[in-house]
Amino acid sequence: MYINDYLNNLLKDSFNKCGYEDNLAFVINSQRPEVCDFQCNASFALSKKLGINPQEIAKNIINNLPLHDTIVTVEFAMPAFINFKFTNYGLSKFANELNEDKNLGIKQTDKPLNVIMDYGGANIAKELHVGHLRPPIIGESLKRLYKSFGHHVISDSHLGDWGLQMGLTIAELQDDGYLDSYFTGKGSKKEITLDLLNEEYPKASKRKNVDSDFKKKADDYTLYIQRKKEPFYTIYKEIKEASLKAIKKNYATLNSFYDLWYGESDAADYTDLVVNIFKEKGLARISDGALVVDVAREGEHIPIPKKSPDEPQMYKNPMPPCIIKKYNDGDLYATTDIATIYMRNLNGAPDQIIYVTDSRQGMHFTQVFRASKLAGISPENQELIHVPHGTIKGTDGKPFKTRSGETIRLEDIIDLITSKAEQKLKANGIENDKKLALQIGVGAMKYGDLSNECSKDYVFDIDKFTSFEGKTGPYIQYTAVRIKSLLNKAGEFEFNVNITTPEERNVLININKLIESYSLAFKGLTLSPICTAVYNLAASYSNFYNNIRILNERNKEKRNSFLSISKLTLKCIEKALGILATDIPDKM
Repeated sequence: MYINDYLNNLLKDSFNKCGYEDNLAFVINSQRPEVCDFQCNASFALSKKLGINPQEIAKNIINNLPLHDTIVTVEFAMPAFINFKFTNYGLSKFANELNEDKNLGIKQTDKPLNVIMDYGGANIAKELHVGHLRPPIIGESLKRLYKSFGHHVISDSHLGDWGLQMGLTIAELQDDGYLDSYFTGKGSKKEITLDLLNEEYPKASKRKNVDSDFKKKADDYTLYIQRKKEPFYTIYKEIKEASLKAIKKNYATLNSFYDLWYGESDAADYTDLVVNIFKEKGLARISDGALVVDVAREGEHIPIPKKSPDEPQMYKNPMPPCIIKKYNDGDLYATTDIATIYMRNLNGAPDQIIYVTDSRQGMHFTQVFRASKLAGISPENQELIHVPHGTIKGTDGKPFKTRSGETIRLEDIIDLITSKAEQKLKANGIENDKKLALQIGVGAMKYGDLSNECSKDYVFDIDKFTSFEGKTGPYIQYTAVRIKSLLNKAGEFEFNVNITTPEERNVLININKLIESYSLAFKGLTLSPICTAVYNLAASYSNFYNNIRILNERNKEKRNSFLSISKLTLKCIEKALGILATDIPDKM
């Protein structure tokens, strides 16, 4: 029994008896929990629609409710609220049934979707940095959330391995003498390492802005790679192998795992094909030597992101065309992204393709999605969804960087927060446990990210994130560890919830809110509702733990109930943190 479903079904029965449309037959959490657990406010909306006094409507609904007083009671409250309060027996029944549900209240879908989740987006030859932190964190949790409802999800890292950075890197490596054996056949072959790439690409990236000849050479080399011309293609594959090893290691540290490790290069065989589709359908035209597709819609205005909330909203108009071929016939990100959609649809089109990237790529994906729909590359009933995320800022409110203004490496962020977790553990008497510090540090970082709306910027506050108190990942982990310890000390007991205290009620109400949060997160494609709900559950359990003598309770029935609620709470926290891809340590 899921409490909200139970009440909503009662209301629908009553609405149908009263002759009211049942789209408003649902409850919300009470705004005054001291008065009731849930409330229905439909009377006000129905009053406006039907021209009937809202009090009359509310009382009519109550009179037609098929209630079971042993489970829930209902009251009318002025001006026209319908208040529900579960009995101790009703909440106990809910808890005992929930414990038997392997999905812990998450209602399984009747129509499973086939979904491809595209997140990660690391670039080959570039070191992972702070800008690569949010996609694997958000995407992995969304994947797990979808799966928890019974949907079929394939995750793809979709590597950036086919763009200009490849040509830039090879051009710089050549100029610095690392590729002589490939081009002249003289000298010994030099190993291309990650450390070498970390030096060469930044140099090349800066150089392209001041050296037009070098930029032209990098453009040409990028085209040679895309045409699989040797030795450029072989060098490219060696660079990719060196980069991929580090990328996989960093993602695994974040508990982000992928079914596929495809990249832009995997769609390369389809780029000419999709370009021809646009040409054949008369959708492409030449503009300044490039091939473009017009995707603007009549009369639309495109908002320009504000630099501050106080700025007036400015607009671009219209949407720029989608460029699918460069002046030199090279492919662009849009080309490979459209070709990737084509490739993904070859063996049965998924119902949804979801992309998790920086919000600044919003226009790019709008162009790609529109172009794909215009050409029929994406079927009409297929949803192409962009989940945009904000940026990470420092405590000074500026983009999170080193003191010298350099972009922070992802490995350095992980080391930084792990070191902070070690300090916290040392204060608790636990030293030299790197694995535990990593679990807590990564958990802190992930919760700090996911507890914010995905689309919004957030401040990377390491002291706040790693605190063992307040709304943080470590606080929730610690609550779970505390329950584990309690249950280990308790030994065997019979699971049977039989509520006798307000503290027990509060825990179970918060378990129900956690169940509700999964649907809210799914609808909004953001994990913050789960983060809030699992924190509130942990806080309510801490209040229960501090106020109730659990292990010392002499009444066997009460003791069993206290332990049962503890066990159920642990299962619910484990479920929530599992969706958030966060480990629960054995000790803290």
